[in-house]
Amino acid sequence: MPMDIRVGDVLTMKKKHPCGAERWLVLRSGMDFRLRCLGCGHEVMIPRAKAEKGIKAVSRPETP
Repeated sequence: MPMDIRVGDVLTMKKKHPCGAERWLVLRSGMDFRLRCLGCGHEVMIPRAKAEKGIKAVSRPETP
């Protein structure tokens, strides 16, 4: 069953990006994720199955 990942979530990944950051903002979710590195701003499209294997933690901003 797929994880509950929504647009606006911040993913902490197991591996670091070459810039040294390990946190990514979710810009799009579905069969693929569009993620933006919170260190350098680089955007990538990655298949959902591959992304879910590398997720260490999900933080969701609190909405009032």
